[in-house]
Amino acid sequence: MKVDYFTIPEITVSYKDNVRISERATVKTTEDAAKILSVAFEGCMEHHEEAYVLFLNKARRVLGISCISKGGISGTAMDIRIILQAALKSSASCLLVSHNHPSGSLTPSSEDMAVTKSLQRGCEAVGIQMDDHIVMTSEGYMSFADEGLL
Repeated sequence: MKVDYFTIPEITVSYKDNVRISERATVKTTEDAAKILSVAFEGCMEHHEEAYVLFLNKARRVLGISCISKGGISGTAMDIRIILQAALKSSASCLLVSHNHPSGSLTPSSEDMAVTKSLQRGCEAVGIQMDDHIVMTSEGYMSFADEGLL
């Protein structure tokens, strides 16, 4: 967009809703979420950390999945603003965040705990429910919700 005295950049954020609602997976349990997420982590599970978010509607049908970060061997950044931007754009009612631990440890780090609390506060501020934070390994998963950490 051009204005006489300066140029304004155009901002676009997209969400392509190209799957019929009846064809979308439903997430009713942590196991349902872990099955969907395990496919996303196939290429990195024991190599480096990545973080994904599942966005759900009120009926708990998957609106989409988004890779929010790719990191190194012992960490990946989870920017709450990026997560909330995608959640708002997709009109998500709730979300589940997940990342993998290449070490195989299912114990959440202090950083995992801190980002979970920050994301939970951010979700509350915009009226989106944070259902879970799931730590994935090649041999299993750990759910913050199931462990009473949310």
